[in-house]
Amino acid sequence: MLIGLTGGIASGKNLAANYFKELGAYIIDADEISREITMPQMPAYNDIVNEFGLNILNPDKTINRKKLGEIVFNNKDLLKKLNQITHPKIIAEEKKRIKDIQSKKPDAVIVINAALLIESGHYKEMDKVIVVYADEDMQIKRIMQRDGLTEKEAKIRIACQMPLKEKTKLADFVIDNTQDIEKTRAEAARIFEKMLQNSKLKTQN
Repeated sequence: MLIGLTGGIASGKNLAANYFKELGAYIIDADEISREITMPQMPAYNDIVNEFGLNILNPDKTINRKKLGEIVFNNKDLLKKLNQITHPKIIAEEKKRIKDIQSKKPDAVIVINAALLIESGHYKEMDKVIVVYADEDMQIKRIMQRDGLTEKEAKIRIACQMPLKEKTKLADFVIDNTQDIEKTRAEAARIFEKMLQNSKLKTQN
């Protein structure tokens, strides 16, 4: 069974992914794949450097993600170009990993942890979609603390994504991460149990 897990920046989807992993799910992390495919000699590296220039590189020739972020999060057209380079390659790698897992464990619950799951259209290939929700004030606070950004910079990053309230409309399940983490954990456990039951039924049929 394929589960799409998404949310907004700093809404807590990685926290939820960790809970699902503890419960036995196989996690495929889109951000982890993004980091891999943008390393030197990897599929997206040359395309990104050709598009954005050598000034985005660190001394060791790796891409400086902070510099690149500063460019694209202040220009939606450039953000779109970056996504056009990376999304197809990320999704191709996700599908490869899904196939590998399913070949070994047909009834596995596989969670695709991806911030842009809905924006990329990849959510349509999922059996179920889970959105992790947090209100904007909480997102801003978390981004500022986590990434050392200003309030203005945090708001710009949030504005670059589809509003969370719009994402929840496409969700089969919503995890409210505005309260304490134990409630988030309990909700993840409840949802996972349902997914486990559905996966077993799907395999039997």
